Amino acid sequence: MANKNFDVVVIGGGPGGYIAAIRAAQLGFSTACIDDWKGKDGKPAPGGTCTNVGCIPSKALLQSSENFEHAGKHFADHGIAVSGLSIDIAKMVARKDAVVKQNNDGILYLFKKNKVSFFHGRGSFAKAGAEGYEIKVAGTAEETITCKHVIVATGSNPRALPGADFDEVNILSNDGALRIPAVPKKLGLIGSGVIGLEMGSVWRRVGAEVTVLEGLPTFLGAVDEQIAREAKKAFDKQGLKIELGVKVGEVKNRGDKGVTVAYTDARGEARKLEVDKLIVSIGRVPNTSGLHPESVGLKLDERGAIVVDGECRTNLPNVWAVGDVVRGPMLAHKAEEEGVAVAERIAGQHGHVDFNTIPWVIYTSPEIAWVGRTEQQLKADGVTYRAGTFPFMANGRARALGDTTGMVKVLADAKTDEILGVHIVGPMASELIAEAVVAMAFRASSEDIARICHAHPSLSEATKEAALAVDKRTLNF
Repeated sequence: MANKNFDVVVIGGGPGGYIAAIRAAQLGFSTACIDDWKGKDGKPAPGGTCTNVGCIPSKALLQSSENFEHAGKHFADHGIAVSGLSIDIAKMVARKDAVVKQNNDGILYLFKKNKVSFFHGRGSFAKAGAEGYEIKVAGTAEETITCKHVIVATGSNPRALPGADFDEVNILSNDGALRIPAVPKKLGLIGSGVIGLEMGSVWRRVGAEVTVLEGLPTFLGAVDEQIAREAKKAFDKQGLKIELGVKVGEVKNRGDKGVTVAYTDARGEARKLEVDKLIVSIGRVPNTSGLHPESVGLKLDERGAIVVDGECRTNLPNVWAVGDVVRGPMLAHKAEEEGVAVAERIAGQHGHVDFNTIPWVIYTSPEIAWVGRTEQQLKADGVTYRAGTFPFMANGRARALGDTTGMVKVLADAKTDEILGVHIVGPMASELIAEAVVAMAFRASSEDIARICHAHPSLSEATKEAALAVDKRTLNF
């Protein structure tokens, strides 16, 4: 087949990749995107881990399981009587799959709308030449395309526990955790990060007995300590059993009999956990498998990540990399911002990504969200600060919702009052954090938020009150 030539070729169709391709096309470049994800029907399923086995499907299951728990435990408080409550797991999973498919098809539509050429297959470097790069596409048919600029956005893969390979039947990655066909009586999780807590919450709500084993001695070490303590209290009350400071030993996959995990607890005592399914969520590793970086001399670091500078440039001219395959937080929205910035840099513009204002969210109930530095980080850095908190139990909208767990916390510089961090645990924290991100992006002070009129009644008033609390002048608590 004759070669096809483009200005920009993006390898990978996840959040970083497809967004980079669309932005490059908007800027007038002839652009192609290569992605090899397939749906159950064998058809293209762009969107990467986020759309197919990450952000989107997990939120669909979280919503379904939360609805089930509300019906069983909280509707009565609203005068709603429910009898004969049951859940159809197959239908719940099918709904999740339908949501994923809508997102896949939406990306394909966006490619067509923006005149991005899509190639379904695995993209890899073939060779570099005077005119640019040859990229091989291994799909139903093998072909080669050429381009001047390459943006690598191949994402990441789940990290397996040594000696406990994923079979996606008993020992599950995030992929298998989203496809459990029936509620396991006992579910184990290794790792209490975002994936572990979200998946543990899903299956606990629908009836599983869930135990989480975490190697670190503290819960959610990256989260502000006060917020993490509040979240831990909520999870304990819900029945999510979390053991901290454990050392995992041998993991035995016993087939139809489930999985046995030998471990040492925080007291140094030998313990054994027997479960029907085990989810392993101990982090992710950059995905460069099959990329053939050696064919063009693309430099990787000791973790297997592509080495880039502060503007996502690699060691090769006109080769860029974004998202999980490079340094920085493995977050879909971070990848999107890098994708846009790189496309704009190729066009001679000044794309920018500020890592200090990237929000983090854990979509449990209560939700946990934050941006900026934690109180422990400020102390370690020797920064003088003031802190203000406001509990949702004093917020009228939270009371009306029937969900008053948690608080908003604002940290501000003691001298300038500039906001240094905002931390939320409670209802709709994932939405509330956006105000804090905007404020920090414009270097707002806590006084700025405190003086802005917030709608009443709304959960956002808790953010205003926390800002007022920085100056010790809350009005409703």
